[in-house]
Amino acid sequence: MQTVKMDILGLSTSPSSGGAYALILSETDGNRRLPIIIGTFEAQAIALELESIKPPRPMTHDLLKSLVQSFNSKVEKVVINDLSEGTFFAQIHCVGDKGDGFKLDARPSDAIALAIRFGAPIFVNTEVLDEAGILTEEESSETTAKGKGKGKKVKEEAGQPEMSRMEKLEQELQTAIETENYEKAAKLRDQIQKLKG
Repeated sequence: MQTVKMDILGLSTSPSSGGAYALILSETDGNRRLPIIIGTFEAQAIALELESIKPPRPMTHDLLKSLVQSFNSKVEKVVINDLSEGTFFAQIHCVGDKGDGFKLDARPSDAIALAIRFGAPIFVNTEVLDEAGILTEEESSETTAKGKGKGKKVKEEAGQPEMSRMEKLEQELQTAIETENYEKAAKLRDQIQKLKG
């Protein structure tokens, strides 16, 4: 399984999300971003650690860190390894002091919250990133320049070019990325993938 190293770009929310947040991962050596919808509690756990804020009592992920350390182990890395029907799956790779390793299945939000606490790197399976990743403006404009407009369907009617549904969605997707509305971007990406079928 090939993986790509990712960094945490930030957390985003919108009033229509019903309390959900988008955790935005950014490719370390590239221009793709991966938005993952997570709950409020998980977003809080990630944000507190990113801001180095220590709550008066340990939170769940702090407890998990203590538990892993009590077995003389540490989180070596986190891998978002699968995407099925819009749901991401992750594995936490741990290693003990004797070099023995083990993997734990987890939600990406929990895995990332734990990875931050251990200072462990975050990786995404290349197939998952290819399927769900969103190109930022720099890469998408390079791709368009290289592809010289391949795949564009433009009809001339009364001298005005008419955009196809796919082009409209791609334009909306680009706008959503530029305005950092990653939740909308994720939905648009899914619609585009369905159209490409």
